Amino acid sequence: MDTGDCPNFGGLSSQYSSFENAKIVVIPVPYDGTSTWVKGADKGPSAILEASANMELYDIATDSQVYKLGIHTAPPIDVADSPEAMVQAVYQASLHYLKANKLPVVLGGEHSVSIGAIQASFETFANLTVLQLDAHADMRDEYLGSKFNHACVMARVKEMGPFVQVGIRSMSRRETAMIERSRIFYAEEMADNSTWMARVLEQLTDNVYLTIDLDAFDPSIMPSTGTPEPGGLLWYPVMKLLEMVVRHKRVVGVDVVELCPNENNKAPDFLAAKMIYQILSNIFSQP
Repeated sequence: MDTGDCPNFGGLSSQYSSFENAKIVVIPVPYDGTSTWVKGADKGPSAILEASANMELYDIATDSQVYKLGIHTAPPIDVADSPEAMVQAVYQASLHYLKANKLPVVLGGEHSVSIGAIQASFETFANLTVLQLDAHADMRDEYLGSKFNHACVMARVKEMGPFVQVGIRSMSRRETAMIERSRIFYAEEMADNSTWMARVLEQLTDNVYLTIDLDAFDPSIMPSTGTPEPGGLLWYPVMKLLEMVVRHKRVVGVDVVELCPNENNKAPDFLAAKMIYQILSNIFSQP
């Protein structure tokens, strides 16, 4: 990934983006090695960074300016040798930033980039649950010869600890045997049900890692993904859920993955950047 023309997240000056003073580290991972339909997720991190430079840095909902706490954009992790090598590199980087008391925010790339970051969080924090927002269950044990394919992410997470799945509307028949019914929230069940957010919270432990595949959103507002699925989530319900999670739990890590940018439609890039900034605003505005 060439970041020469891409700004720091938020387009921040060195005053607010230096590593030493930052509470947050954004980690771009331009990896797209196991995608199985539309390629281009390797361009997602740079598109999010570019879009983020065009945001207002004042957040209305929290009446805050989280950038003043420092958001450092790390060098991209560009390991193309194998998905296993990429996962290990993301793990090492995430663990490094966690030990430095930074909040890591990973920008994918395809969903397999989440595995290493989640592993680092499980090793760092007790009483941790992963909250997955996604169109797909991603519970295959192996796909196309790899256990680290993007379709296998949550199968690897299941080996680490508990997780909750939200927005799911696509899976293989074999994956149905892998899910925990009380911990999966299908999009069709959420559409006419106002109680699902509280039930999600009930399944979470004190510490939470957020992994957000952008195809969780409906293609009407997020068409720029490699595997779009109809019937997805919309902006305000997602942001309400995330605000509730942050208010009641401690979010210790975040990744946002599977943006496959379209040069002719920048709105999805901006949605991803704005969502990340609002998540950070919520986290750091809590007492």
